[in-house]
Amino acid sequence: MGRIGGAVRTAICGTALMLLALPGISAATEPAGMGGMRHGDNADMKTGDPGKMKPDKHDTEMGEMIFSGKVGPWMGEARLVDMKAQLEQSGVSARTAARFAGKRHLMLFLTDPATGKPAAGVAGKVVVAGPDKASSSIVTLIPMGSHIGVDVDMPAPGKYTFKAEIESGGKKGSATFPWTLK
Repeated sequence: MGRIGGAVRTAICGTALMLLALPGISAATEPAGMGGMRHGDNADMKTGDPGKMKPDKHDTEMGEMIFSGKVGPWMGEARLVDMKAQLEQSGVSARTAARFAGKRHLMLFLTDPATGKPAAGVAGKVVVAGPDKASSSIVTLIPMGSHIGVDVDMPAPGKYTFKAEIESGGKKGSATFPWTLK
C-alpha cells in the first residue's frame, strides 16, 4: 500500500475524530448510528423564514455562526467548529485534542430562498486569509449531507477573512465575511 501524505492523514484522522466526538454518534448505543441522524442532517434546525436556518438545541455541536446572508442566488449560513474544544468536550484525551489546536471545521449551509430547502449539488472553494495575510490558503468545500465543509488551519489570533465561491445547477455565487479569533 502506498504512503499517505502527512496532510492527508491529518485531515482524515481529524475529520474522523471530530465525527466520533460529536455527542450521540456511538453506533453501539443508538439505533441507526446517530439516533437516526446523518452527518449534515438538520433535524434539529428550525426553519422559520425561507432560506434561514435557526439553530435549536445543538448550537455547540453546530459551531459558532460567523455569517448569515446572501451567497449569490442562495441564502447562506457559515459556522465554525473548534475541533480541539469539541474533542475535549467529548472526553478525548488532552494529548489527542491538543493535536487539533488551531483547527476549525468550516460548514456552509446554502438554501433556496423561495423554498427554504437545501441547495443540491453544491460545490465550491473558500479563500481563507489570516491576520498576517501571508497565511492565506484556498480550500475546496466537500459535500457533507446538507452542508459543504472543510477543515481549516487558524493558528494565530486575529482577523480572518473568508471568501466563498459557490456553484450549483449552473448558478454561481460568492460571499466574503470576516471572523476574529481571540
